[in-house]
Amino acid sequence: LATAVSAALQGIEAVPVQVEVNTGEAGEPKLILVGLPDAAVRESKERVRSAILNSGLEFPQRRITVNLAPADLPKDGGRFDLPIAIGILAASDQIPLPALEQHEFIGELALSGELRPVDGALTASLAAAKQQRSLFVPQHNANEASVPKTSRIHAAQHLMQVCGLLKNPQLLMAFVAEPASDNE
Repeated sequence: LATAVSAALQGIEAVPVQVEVNTGEAGEPKLILVGLPDAAVRESKERVRSAILNSGLEFPQRRITVNLAPADLPKDGGRFDLPIAIGILAASDQIPLPALEQHEFIGELALSGELRPVDGALTASLAAAKQQRSLFVPQHNANEASVPKTSRIHAAQHLMQVCGLLKNPQLLMAFVAEPASDNE
């Protein structure tokens, strides 16, 4: 059992979401997603499976249940792909469980494992900072997410990059936005 933290957008607010993953169930290999996901979130099953496999990692051949809690909060978009993938990898002992404790994750996954930008990185950053956690975001969201000076942001371009940083926390460095040039 593993839990990765993410955030859903509710208006202009980011609401914490626990992405709970259980890979210990016997039965037909299958990924079940619960917790009021919309169509885009339900489709994440295929994006996550392909991204994990195309990144050279193992997709567990067991029944996997993913719960997006709280269950009564609507979840939409591809923002939960990264935390679902990270939860599956942690629950299957491919990344260490303790590595998830101080971080939050948002990002859509391409089938290749590349991270695609999502809406609401700024509000997710504020919410993560309030909980005293750092936030992993796609590289394209890093400048937006780093606006709050209290935020610790880790930007990545690929799922393998996130996994490498979680396996080697001594390599974790907070993203620092480049100052705007005078020509802009």
